[in-house]
Order: sequence, then C-alpha cells, then structure tokens
Amino acid sequence: MSETVVNKPVAKSKMSVGELTSIGLMTAILIVMSFTPLGYFRTLGLSISLMMIPVAIGAMIIGPKAGLWLGLVFGATSFYQVLTAPSAFTSALFSISPLYTFLVCVPTRALMGWLTGVLFQLIHKVDRTNTFSYFAGGFLAAFLNTMFFMGTLVLLFWNTDYIQGLNQTFGNVNPLVFVVLFVGVNGALEMPASCVAGGIVSKALSKAVHKRRA
Repeated sequence: MSETVVNKPVAKSKMSVGELTSIGLMTAILIVMSFTPLGYFRTLGLSISLMMIPVAIGAMIIGPKAGLWLGLVFGATSFYQVLTAPSAFTSALFSISPLYTFLVCVPTRALMGWLTGVLFQLIHKVDRTNTFSYFAGGFLAAFLNTMFFMGTLVLLFWNTDYIQGLNQTFGNVNPLVFVVLFVGVNGALEMPASCVAGGIVSKALSKAVHKRRA
C-alpha cells in the first residue's frame, strides 16, 4: 500500500540571521539613546522619553519576542539612569524601595514591548489599509509604557509619604486622576511622537523587508 504524505506547515521557532541582526541594531540604538538627550528629557516630574519608539518598531517588524527583549533593554537603561543619574523623583523612589523601583522600571517596559507586538499582529490582520496598524502600534507602545509604569508606581508606592505628598499638590485626588495629572504634558508629547515616528519608520521598514524577500 502506498502512503500519502501530508505536508504540514512547520511553525517558525527560530529567528533568522537578519532578524537577529536587526534586534542587535535596535539594541545598540536604545543604548546610545539612553546616554543622550534624545532618550530622556528631564522635567520637573517624570522624564519625557522616546525610548519606546525603537521598541515599537522592533515589536512590529520582527515580532513580540523582539519587543520583549527590546523592552527589557529599555527598562534596564531606565533603571541604570536611576542608579547613575537619578532625578529628584526617581531618587526618592529608590530611597523608599530599590526593589519596587526596579519593578516599576524594568518588567513594565518588557511587558510593554511584548504586548505591543501581540496587539500589532492582531490589528494588522484586520487592517485593510495596511498602514493604520503601524501607527496604532506606535501609539500603543507609548500608551502601554505609561499605563504599566504609572499603574505599577501607584500599586507599589501609593501609600508612601512621598507619593501622598505629591498627591496633596493635586488636591488629594484618587489614583486615576493622580495618574492623569501627573503624566500631563509627558504623555501628551510621548504618545503622538511614538505614533507618528513609530508608524512612519516601521511602515517604511516593512516595505523594504518585503521587497528584499520578493
């Protein structure tokens, strides 16, 4: 008897050399940005950061695993800034709890990168324009970065004297209102910047990758 062999698609489990090279390049960009004003703009409260843009690009072009790694690098550089060049805000957090400060800085960014890649893939499947999903991914990276960072901050530090002292300046509002008021201009600048820059660059890179593979 002859047997019929059915060829099933093999799931891709390993990254290509090109993808690993791209991740290495994005990692280098994040490290360079972390030591320049382009990475972190100092303000009276939180730092305005564009570090999530390379994370978003990697998560969209390469995938969630790349987003996870690049988000981890982003978080590590952020925590390094706390150790070497802290602002008054991060210095106060670190003096309260180094562990909690680490949790606010690092896992939140890793989760942001991974989830940006996952959500982008879901949106891209239904994106008839083949463009909207890239700008959505750029926006989501900044939005998730703010949401996870501030959510973890409130969860771990809300009952501390330092955060309650800051909250008094806002009139002792509830945690949600505190987050909105505290993020303020930072979020208003980060989200549009990540949306536009992340969308334009990732869309252009996606076209270049498809042309190279064609």
